[in-house]
Amino acid sequence: MMRYGSSGWRGVLCDEFTFHGVRRIAHVLSQYVKVNPEFGVASPEYRASLGGSKAPAPVVVIGYDTRFLADEFAHEAAAVLASDGVKTLVSAGDLPTPAVGCAVRRHKAVGGLMVTGSHAPAHVGGLKWTPFWGGAAPSTITEDIDRRLELLGHHPIKTMAIDRSLRESWIVATDFRQEYSEQILGLLDVKAIKGARLKVGVDVMHGSARGHLRSILERLGVEVTALRERRDVLFGGRAPDPSPESLVELAAEMKRRRLHLGLSCDGDGDRFGILDAGGGWLCADDILGMLFEHLARGRGMKGKMVRSVVTSHFVDAVAKSHGMETRETPAGFKHIGEHLRTGQYLLGGEESGGLSVAGHIPDKDGILACMLVLEMAAVVGVPLAAFRDKLFKRVGSFHHGRFEWRLERSRQALEVEERLRVRPPLDLAGGSVWRIDHADGFKFILRDGSWLCVRSRPPEPVFSVYAEADTPKKLGALVAAGKKLLQGRF
Repeated sequence: MMRYGSSGWRGVLCDEFTFHGVRRIAHVLSQYVKVNPEFGVASPEYRASLGGSKAPAPVVVIGYDTRFLADEFAHEAAAVLASDGVKTLVSAGDLPTPAVGCAVRRHKAVGGLMVTGSHAPAHVGGLKWTPFWGGAAPSTITEDIDRRLELLGHHPIKTMAIDRSLRESWIVATDFRQEYSEQILGLLDVKAIKGARLKVGVDVMHGSARGHLRSILERLGVEVTALRERRDVLFGGRAPDPSPESLVELAAEMKRRRLHLGLSCDGDGDRFGILDAGGGWLCADDILGMLFEHLARGRGMKGKMVRSVVTSHFVDAVAKSHGMETRETPAGFKHIGEHLRTGQYLLGGEESGGLSVAGHIPDKDGILACMLVLEMAAVVGVPLAAFRDKLFKRVGSFHHGRFEWRLERSRQALEVEERLRVRPPLDLAGGSVWRIDHADGFKFILRDGSWLCVRSRPPEPVFSVYAEADTPKKLGALVAAGKKLLQGRF
């Protein structure tokens, strides 16, 4: 049985992720939103969002990405919800995941269901549940739903006939594109973007940001060269993840056409990838620091920063220079979203390409991130690397790296974790370990501010290792130390 991971239920199409499984999840969700007193229609917070009025019949927004059968899975889920007495607003076309969060809030829905495998390979399908506040569901919700799935057993799942569901308005096809675009535009310095006359390359990797990112750009007078916009359920033969390796074609097009910026989103539009003038890669760690500076100094915005444990401390230094503090969370945007919901935070982000800001949904939005980077480029100029280097001179330099370490057996991974817990290193790469943070894995923080973080990825026998230092040489030494650490040679 599929279980809810960091951002949804995932499984191999036609094997783990099936119509039968989607029906079961939809049925459990319908029961959940009707009876749960904390996060369903009976929730005091949900009623307050309606202005204190009596909660109407529950409404759920449903969206889907460009994957194989994603639209069919979406309508099957809607048929189950209709049979269970839950009305659905089903997207009239493929939709970015953050647009579902925006629609949930705009239409005062009790939640949203997105059919997406996000940045996973084409053979993976998935579902993501978004509660009524438009952000990622916390563990208290997903664990409850998973328990309900376990208790469901062989309970028969009913669906409502499509003609009846449409006739009685249990299912309503809805175009969310315009309202999502207006939400994004409302967060931007439109005048600055229009005045810059930038030329931009866009690569949506055959995903559901197609028709959204380019459309918003063109409304602002940006000259756009677009790649991979047509629907391709195989995503061109590779995972729709905006990485330097995946954006080689965009980089080449930027050089050929002398474009100012390259913007990219993953398969469901919630992660971003940025290429600087000339086609050079700008990692999310650097983008977060630059954007905080732009929003705080250029826009005069105020608020704290929240980031994941494996995200660069560059943004901490920038926030500190403005007298603002940073909060660190375990990996996973759901933890960041919980802080964004308080309204105290200007920016939330993670190294894997997730970002959101004050005034938006408390969930990552790759399209918004791309547009904010464009706004920043319009204000500070390109190449953006020059802006980053200027910031380094003011707040200090930050160089970051990551690698994966795979073992043969799960038992070996447990042995590594036990060894690090019982006998942690006292120094790494010639530096003294000042503190060990156990919030998510093992983060060894050295006295000079550099750090190394080792995180396991169960159930696979894999470790993700992250490192950061103020010089490339120190970073290389830390990475080498991380490999020795996993080998038990320290």
